[in-house]
Amino acid sequence: MLELAAIVMTVTACLAWFNERFIKLPATIGVMVIALFLSLVIQGLAAVGFEAPASLSRGWVEALDFDALLMNGMLSFLLFAGALHVDIKKLKHYWASIGVLATVGVLVSTLLIGFASHWLLQVMGVEVALPWCLVFGALISPTDPVAVLGIMRDAGAPEDMEVRIVGESLFNDGVAVVLFTLLLAAAQSGESLGGWHAIGLFVEEAGGGAVFGLALGYGVHALMKRVDQYQVEVLLSLAMVLGGYTLATHLHVSGPIAMVVAGLVVGNHAWTHAMSTTTRQHLNDFWELVDEILNALLFVIIGLELLALPFDRIYLLVAVPLILLLMAVRWLVVATPVMLARRHFRPGSIPVLTWGGLRGGISVALALSMPPGEARDVILNVTYLIVLFSIVTQGLTIGHLVQRVLKRNAGASG
Repeated sequence: MLELAAIVMTVTACLAWFNERFIKLPATIGVMVIALFLSLVIQGLAAVGFEAPASLSRGWVEALDFDALLMNGMLSFLLFAGALHVDIKKLKHYWASIGVLATVGVLVSTLLIGFASHWLLQVMGVEVALPWCLVFGALISPTDPVAVLGIMRDAGAPEDMEVRIVGESLFNDGVAVVLFTLLLAAAQSGESLGGWHAIGLFVEEAGGGAVFGLALGYGVHALMKRVDQYQVEVLLSLAMVLGGYTLATHLHVSGPIAMVVAGLVVGNHAWTHAMSTTTRQHLNDFWELVDEILNALLFVIIGLELLALPFDRIYLLVAVPLILLLMAVRWLVVATPVMLARRHFRPGSIPVLTWGGLRGGISVALALSMPPGEARDVILNVTYLIVLFSIVTQGLTIGHLVQRVLKRNAGASG
């Protein structure tokens, strides 16, 4: 395990240096693109007879257990670090649109993508049962906070657009994980999911996660008020993330939602009422560094994951129309509340919120957690291709789209 961690960290550091020195893409996208290029080179060498690099690299990647690494390890740190720097006053101002997108939006998207992808796959001669298509709808619907947070800040998006996208991405992954778990259990058992039973489980996990996160955040806030030593307060925050996420899984409540809520509490209440300026600076620097390091590691692993996939050309043919379908559904989910409450949104919100809804590592991790079978192979490969398209294409162009919208709005007002 130590050897594997050393390899991944060394590769990530080298790719980050190379990107910063020569390519100068946004850090997370840059390291992923380089890792993806290396994966293609290694596979190309294998195709012409040099099997050793591919065999060795594939063994490392398969040993990583990406779904467990992200869902049971990195995700808690990334969500807490992301929520820590979100102003809860701004979040409250846009709570209605964020709440609709993170709950109703995910549910509607899951159903539309599930049924539409089932029809589309049948037309293309790929057999995936409807329950598994609904599982696919759940795992591909949420926008990924890890992919969204840094990119939207670098894009220079206006406050209202940034807060809406970041707020949605922080909460909708927890909602999607709960929905994915329910639909996966139904698909495996072959039984239909009872409506009231499903609603009860959903409320228990999502609502329970929010309540647990509040208790966790305010509990640590009370402890921080009684000391003024930044080493101790950093340790308290670490214990809250590791211990809190682990306890949430044992309590059968949503760990991701708990971490977001706890991060909001610490980042807003403890930040201003329980810390000195020195402690606040050290805690901020620590979690920013954790966030940047884990982001780099995550995106390198996504790029290298191509080595472990049983790829076939049919998956590429299937992924292209599914990407178009996904963008159409995202547009519909975004456009409906924007048009119903037009005066609360600035012009250009629909294209920015649509194009800014990036998919990322959470979708890949959920696909990897599915049980072996033909449905898993199709869904995993298609999900991976969608995530690559989303991070590279949408991630590199969202800044240009934001600037175009701002210029258009400035011209219209002038």
